[in-house]
Amino acid sequence: MKTAVLQMDIIWADPEENVKRASLAIDSCPGQDLYILPEMFSTGFCMEPEKVAEGQDGKALAWMKQKAASIGAAIAGSVATEDNGCYYNRFYFVKPDGSVTAYDKKHLFTYGNEHLHYTPGEERVVVEYKGVRILLEICYDLRFPTWARNHGDYDMIIYVASWPTPRVEAWKALLTARAIENQCYVAGVNRVGDDPSNNYCGGSRVIDPYGKIMTACEDGAGSVAVADIDMEILEAFRQKFPVLNDAD
Repeated sequence: MKTAVLQMDIIWADPEENVKRASLAIDSCPGQDLYILPEMFSTGFCMEPEKVAEGQDGKALAWMKQKAASIGAAIAGSVATEDNGCYYNRFYFVKPDGSVTAYDKKHLFTYGNEHLHYTPGEERVVVEYKGVRILLEICYDLRFPTWARNHGDYDMIIYVASWPTPRVEAWKALLTARAIENQCYVAGVNRVGDDPSNNYCGGSRVIDPYGKIMTACEDGAGSVAVADIDMEILEAFRQKFPVLNDAD
């Protein structure tokens, strides 16, 4: 499964411009099976959802469906979403046939008051695409390994994030840890640029089950990196070294 991580500079609370940027980033790297965008790619990590959140059939999701269909590939990323009077940091995984799988962020970032404005999700979500079972996670979820523990139900984790520069080394280390301890591929996609509260330098990458970096974006710049998720390699490693069989 050819996978592209799209490290974007997100313009604050400007969905129209950010969707244009996302579309251009995708077009710059044709021929992939999956394109992954950062957390809240259409607005930035905004704690005023009443100003930026869209409905369940909003413009960002509509664009994801249209774009996925037009290029014949899946698109993933999170969007501030209003649903029945509540606001969610919602991760959409959109397949080219128009089907949508959604995950609502479980661990809200209390240090940034996300819990005061958004409702936490309650369910872990795994989506299957091109023979790969993918666990959907968002930013702060990365710090909670029990939530991501592999029970033999997935082959890859995607983390989409707005992870600030001062803590980026933790981001990089924890992505590697999740890949090793869960014997899976990990794709982490972080933004770059500035918002009213933080600076972001990226650190987007894809890591293999051995903990090796397969590909990475340039720190501090909007860029795209690609990697091939190879299930034959993963299955051979799991058979040769069946560490998950001994998991707690």
